[in-house]
Amino acid sequence: MLHCPDILNLKVTIGMLVNYSVNSLEVENISHSVTIVPRLGYSVNLLDDVIKILDGKQNELKKSNKDLILDFDESDKIHVGAMKLEHLVKLSLEILLQVKKNMMQISNIGSIPEVLPSSIPMIRTVSAKLFDVFPKCSQKLSEISVHLGSIVLDSAVLTTARFDFSQSNTESSTLLDEVKLMVDSKLSKQYPNLDFLKLCNT
Repeated sequence: MLHCPDILNLKVTIGMLVNYSVNSLEVENISHSVTIVPRLGYSVNLLDDVIKILDGKQNELKKSNKDLILDFDESDKIHVGAMKLEHLVKLSLEILLQVKKNMMQISNIGSIPEVLPSSIPMIRTVSAKLFDVFPKCSQKLSEISVHLGSIVLDSAVLTTARFDFSQSNTESSTLLDEVKLMVDSKLSKQYPNLDFLKLCNT
């Protein structure tokens, strides 16, 4: 779960984004810079909402699936569905927590093109995974990806930064693989009799 200090720290960080010299920027760029702050804050709030929902669902599934530690039957569709759902929720939650961690690294406008581009594909991946199961969460994540995309573009204009989308996609894929390995490892310890690699590919 995220705590108030995290949110307060990010608000302080966001506040730092507007510490620029008015004389050094054109009026249009100032406008872009000011609008970045509320959009970033709004995106963080939406992300917190989704994380809170998934965290609650993860706790529910952990309790309801407790009996499957010893009694799992791979021929039982209800058992298989329950485990797949827990894997999906935990994986999605861990990915979004990684995204939040990345966003907390933003210290100024110049850091936005460095931090956010790789987070956008991660958010879109989770949104697609949750579309059928948690449509409202999926919708919120789609909205977040749109906001962050516009924030990245505006910050790039302000800082004349260049970024490589293919590089961002590569970084995103690497992070997604790392998170999946971590989640598989945690669930394998929680359910030692289950092969999650086999389970999630059936």
